[in-house]
Amino acid sequence: MQQTLKSSVTFTGVGLHSGKPARMTVHPASADYGIWFRRTDLKGGDGLIPARWDAVEPSSLCTLLSNGRGAFVQTVEHLMAALAGLGIHNALIDIDGPEVPILDGSAVPFVDRLLARGLREQALPVRAIRVLKPVEVREGEALARLEPAEMLEIEFAIDFADRAIGRQSRMLNMANGSFVRELADSRTFCRQADVDAMRARGLALGGTLDNAVVFDGERVLSPGGLRHPDEPVRHKMLDALGDLSLAGGPILGRYTGIRAGHALTNRLLRTMFADRRAVQWVDVGGVTGLKLPGVGVRRSDVPHRL
Repeated sequence: MQQTLKSSVTFTGVGLHSGKPARMTVHPASADYGIWFRRTDLKGGDGLIPARWDAVEPSSLCTLLSNGRGAFVQTVEHLMAALAGLGIHNALIDIDGPEVPILDGSAVPFVDRLLARGLREQALPVRAIRVLKPVEVREGEALARLEPAEMLEIEFAIDFADRAIGRQSRMLNMANGSFVRELADSRTFCRQADVDAMRARGLALGGTLDNAVVFDGERVLSPGGLRHPDEPVRHKMLDALGDLSLAGGPILGRYTGIRAGHALTNRLLRTMFADRRAVQWVDVGGVTGLKLPGVGVRRSDVPHRL
């Protein structure tokens, strides 16, 4: 069955790229409502923005959603991953600024507080997207692919010159609470040289060592080091789940990302939906329904609770 929150929960913090403070409240919503953002700071206009693949605008550093009428919200991927990983299908998200708070750079603050508030089942079945044939997009050495599978699986590989990152790969079946236990606490990461370059361009203004893992060659500059030896690739998988959730329902398929980013994953969704033979919308129940992300997850599954 579809799920929403039992009651509203509020988050406050600064945006990673804008550095601007924001107050964001996630509200319950009715069955089949989907996920929508609402810019409460915009007066006299349409502040509603759908969390959907065809509302994504080009952005090199994060996922940005726009309603095409002047309202946008960026860096939505960690919150969207939390909602997808908990199996929350319906929510209205009020936000008084242009960027979702970065918090600690992972999805775990969202996951923990949403679970603490509690989830409520709704009367309608979950509508899922079954991948019927392989779909692939490439850009240089980067690749993103979806192919048929019984449930959502994510495989990712990265390769960085910095020895503290290097080559990493991981594959995870996303059934039940796998996202919460294995990926939710993995933080966004960058290299010190990239931080310097972005700040010179007026970007990453809200970034600190407390909300991102910063690497410099062989060194991890962030206090406390890594939460996982392969935290960077786990975070890329977290991002991928957030971006895939913009399909509008759980995906029944296997996602492979090699050096892929937000833009390439969105191109993959656009390519998939452009081919009517590639996907089928299905009502999910029975054994498959019991293996969707979030089914059976408990707050005690949350690592690094904040």
